[in-house]
Formats: sequence, C-alpha cells, structure tokens
Amino acid sequence: MTQQGKRYAAAAKLVDQDKLYSLEQAVALAKQGATAKFDETIELHFRLGIDPRHSDQQVRSTVLLPHGLGKTVRVLVFAEGEDARAAEAAGAEIVGSDQLIERIQKENWLDFDAALAVPAMMGRVGRIARVLGPRGLMPNPKAGTVVQPADLERAINELKAGRVEFRNDKTGNLHIPVGKASFDQQRLLENAQAVLDAVQRQRPSSVKGAYIRRAVMTSTMGPGIRLDLGGGAV
Repeated sequence: MTQQGKRYAAAAKLVDQDKLYSLEQAVALAKQGATAKFDETIELHFRLGIDPRHSDQQVRSTVLLPHGLGKTVRVLVFAEGEDARAAEAAGAEIVGSDQLIERIQKENWLDFDAALAVPAMMGRVGRIARVLGPRGLMPNPKAGTVVQPADLERAINELKAGRVEFRNDKTGNLHIPVGKASFDQQRLLENAQAVLDAVQRQRPSSVKGAYIRRAVMTSTMGPGIRLDLGGGAV
C-alpha cells in the first residue's frame, strides 16, 4: 500500500488540479503518470448536466474506437438455427439459446465481454435481464446489440475491433475507457477524440444549459486530469 501511495503522489505532482488541459496534454500526462506494474487503462469520465430521473435525458450509445481497447473481446450471441451458424461463422466465441440462458440464470455464468441477440431471442433473453443488465451485458436495440441476422457479422466484427457501449449512471455520469497506457500518444488521442465526439452527439434536446459540466481523463491508478472543452465544461 505504501508503494502505491508513493506512486500516486508522484503522478499527482505532474497535474495542476486548478488547470484545464487540452485533450492532447491530458493524454500525455495520463501516459506519464501510469507507472503501475500492469498496463493501466486510460479512461474518460464525464459529469453531465442531465436529470437521470427523466427518460428523455438518458444518454446511451456506442462508439467505435479507431484503435480498439487493446484487449481480446469474447463475444456471446443469443441465436439458434441458421442465425447461430451465421454467428459462429462470423467469429463469435459463444453462441446459444435456451441452454445458454439457463446456465446464466442458474450459475450466474458471465465468462464473456459483450453480448448480442437476434430479435427473435429477446423474449427469452429478457428472463436474465437482472443478471446481465447491472453488468452492462444486456442486449439492447439502443446500444446496437440487438441485431438482425444479416447484420451479425458486422456487429461481431465491430465489437472485436473496439466498439464500446456507454450509458449514464444514476448520478448522471459517464465512465468510458479509451485504451491502454501502452498505446502511443496518437492512438490514445484519436480514441479519446472519438469518445468525446460520440458523447457530444448524444446531447438530449431537453437539456438546458451546460451538457458536459466536467470531463476528466485518468489512468487506472492515476490522478484525474480536467479537460478544457472550450467552454463546454465547468
């Protein structure tokens, strides 16, 4: 614990908490401060000016990161028959229907990173929504994870390439990974810009005033670095 404390303190000295940094500066500082013995994840966190109690102010979408997340994504697809065979051919690691749903329901089995479903399966997949939902794994049309059979190959490829789903939490915040500290500066910058653009596009029309009140970049073990969004953040 002492070693971790010293490492964090050293990284914190690099960041002026009273200053707003450009995205490029923040990426450089996040990389510089990511000195843990593992490859830290670089993340963007947003405080939004939404009221999450209102259904018309929910922020939920996906973003395709240009350079992925630097990890292997295990994709599960709820499908059967010809649809299941198409999913397997497209590279899904896990494909199934009723037996798979039963396993998740009874064993709380969640050895996968992302889940897709064809529309015909959603009536049955709904039985495990309480298991998948809190973990961000429940297929949903708004997130692009309920797909027509003809789109399975595209959806699977996008997930493996680095498509990330995001949605606001109960306090109106977003937490989105943008890559690994081992990525070079340019790859992290382009991934972060893609995330920022995607979040800005999802501004609900009913939100008044500032939409992004604060944006912070950080690494897994590092300090927060406040972003200058040109007046878009407070």
